[in-house]
Amino acid sequence: MTQATPPAKPTTDNQRGVLAWIERVGNLLPDPVMIFVWLIGFLMLLSVIGAGLGWQASLPFTGDKPPAGGVLKDGVLTFEATSLFTEDNLKKLFVDMPRTLTGFAPLGTVLVVMLGAAVAERAGLFSALIRNSLTGLPRHLLTPVVCIIGMMSHHASDAGYVVFIPLAGLVYAAAGRHPLVGIGAAFAAVSGGFAGNITPGQLDVLLFGFTQEAARIIDPTWTMNPLGNWWFILAIVVVFTPIIWFITDRVLEPRLGPWGGEPDADLKAELAKSEVTKDEKRGLGLAGLSALVIIALFTALSLWPGFTPLIDESQKGTAQLQPFYQSLIAAFSLMFLAAGISYGIAVKSIKTSTDVVTMMADGIRSLAPYIVFAFFAAHFIAMFNWSNLGPIAAINGAEALKALSLPAPFLLVCVQVFSSILDLFIGSASAKWSAMAPVVVPMFMLLGISPEMTTAAYRMGDSYTNIATPLMSYFPLVLAFCRRWDKNVGVGTLLAMMLPFAFGFLIAGTTMTAAWVYFDWPLGPGAQVTYALPGSQ
Repeated sequence: MTQATPPAKPTTDNQRGVLAWIERVGNLLPDPVMIFVWLIGFLMLLSVIGAGLGWQASLPFTGDKPPAGGVLKDGVLTFEATSLFTEDNLKKLFVDMPRTLTGFAPLGTVLVVMLGAAVAERAGLFSALIRNSLTGLPRHLLTPVVCIIGMMSHHASDAGYVVFIPLAGLVYAAAGRHPLVGIGAAFAAVSGGFAGNITPGQLDVLLFGFTQEAARIIDPTWTMNPLGNWWFILAIVVVFTPIIWFITDRVLEPRLGPWGGEPDADLKAELAKSEVTKDEKRGLGLAGLSALVIIALFTALSLWPGFTPLIDESQKGTAQLQPFYQSLIAAFSLMFLAAGISYGIAVKSIKTSTDVVTMMADGIRSLAPYIVFAFFAAHFIAMFNWSNLGPIAAINGAEALKALSLPAPFLLVCVQVFSSILDLFIGSASAKWSAMAPVVVPMFMLLGISPEMTTAAYRMGDSYTNIATPLMSYFPLVLAFCRRWDKNVGVGTLLAMMLPFAFGFLIAGTTMTAAWVYFDWPLGPGAQVTYALPGSQ
């Protein structure tokens, strides 16, 4: 491969100092599992202190059934801090330990979706979709298409990083453009635009699982809607695409200069490997038809005259659609499964039913680290509820914020900024949200802000700093992709490439979040910015 790229510019001493500080602080942090072990220990100690000092919080409540842990008397709902060392709490901890894990909403939803997604991924469907999307694109349309496909690649799990980003470098090189420009644009879309997508997917199901657990601290009837952020994440694609396009073509590419290399035999051979074969194209067509069949099935179950098992006719308004929203978890899984099997049969990556079962098993096996994490996260959230510290912190925090009369847009931007700061040191989106949600979701519900809006603000903040920290798990991999074209590229070089994107996303994301709350735009089907607690005055 021709190495005609000019040597990378060295980082300044100040950049090295900032990077060194980030790396030192980040390396002091333990594994996310151990973070929750320490949080549980701290929570147990805090519950003893809170119970001893008589911590409590109250709010007016006119409902008939108070939330778990609350005491209703004369129209006032009161929560009192309870030690986690009481007989009842110790009994729940040890006797209900299996139930605490299996009742953890995010675990079940992730496992169900993964059963289908694992087949689609291992059959090669996601890789073929990505490769097919990039072939034959006009030179001037490369960047916007890379943006959109990059944000959609989140449905393909790791394939967005492992397949799409290096492929973008290849395609740019074949078009005579600097391959590092393609890698930068793809990295910005896949990782910096992590919150955006055309349709909801696995990430929505995962995060809303934690949101549901947290919302039920205050409102036991709240049920997650996987479509609750659809309009918001779609707007991210619309807003971020021109930003990536402008920075890529007008900032990054001029900075890197023209690429001095030419497509040689190695590059042409590598591009030939990435081309979609006839069997793969036929498989993609069959996968699309299978997906349409699943969509038609769930549409019929919702709209068929006289037979609507996914519509609750006893309810009014959007409440009628709750069964449909909840069924989307199964719909995603079945759609991935049907499309993956159809594609696999066409390309012969699936020959027998045993292959499908093996792919499912491999997918579940890949979730082993997540299941370990879920065990400790589930117990942290459950123990937080048993201690009543969650609603106490939420109620008192809400009262303090009300007294300050801070506008709702400002409050949501604070959540966004806090999550973006944490993202510099803790890469796991689920780890951060499982720790933050039990406090911020109930607190904002009491301030009249919906769980869906709080989740949207969090995921926006968790997105744009992914590309601005070397502690991000895929950062070394992207660095290796860059060095495949220019061996002089270092951590500082890659950060210098990505920081303009991060700052652009920061400004746009903050403005977008504040505007969404200010104008009270709907977040998705059946999801609003505002929230009224049932039974409250």
